[in-house]
Amino acid sequence: SEALLSSRVVFLTVLSNRVLWYIAFANAFVYMVRYGCLDWAPTILTEKGIHIKEAGWAYFAYEIAAIPGTLVCGWLSDRVFHGRRALPTIIFMAVVAVFIFIYWQFSDNITIVLLCLIAIGFFIYGPVMLIGVQALDLAPKNAAGTAAGLTGFMGYVLGTALLANVVIGYVAQNAGWNWTFVLLILSCVISILLMMLTYQEEKRTL
Repeated sequence: SEALLSSRVVFLTVLSNRVLWYIAFANAFVYMVRYGCLDWAPTILTEKGIHIKEAGWAYFAYEIAAIPGTLVCGWLSDRVFHGRRALPTIIFMAVVAVFIFIYWQFSDNITIVLLCLIAIGFFIYGPVMLIGVQALDLAPKNAAGTAAGLTGFMGYVLGTALLANVVIGYVAQNAGWNWTFVLLILSCVISILLMMLTYQEEKRTL
């Protein structure tokens, strides 16, 4: 039927869009950092001898910082970067990488760890939001839902379930926390490189 043909065209339009795949994979690595930092923070901190209550505060602070961070990132994207999504995402992920490095170096100092987790929470949720918006911007109007679905699927299934939970858990257990921090910084770098690939396309379409 015509409806079936139309939905098949939409599906194939999204699947054959190279830039949307870059965005989807970038989203997976952003989610890996988001949940890798959030879910493992209490474990890392208690293993470093920090009391579980303080570790809980770190978790709470991370989530609360997301609210202003998302608003600031969205405002910058609209007002300063004139609707471009890739550049603010790249900048925010670079800042996240810096704070993950500081967190790693001072992971036995609860004050520095708390400040780093607040900063990571502030800067990571903007890219989470903007990547979804960018997928909608770059997809044809009739394929917007499919594009959002693809990026969301990659974020939750590859980024959260596989990379943040299974891979980080495996690395932490077999190679130690130092390597998990290396992995998190590497994820930031990969997401930045993938977003750079979308930047040129965004310049052409906006």
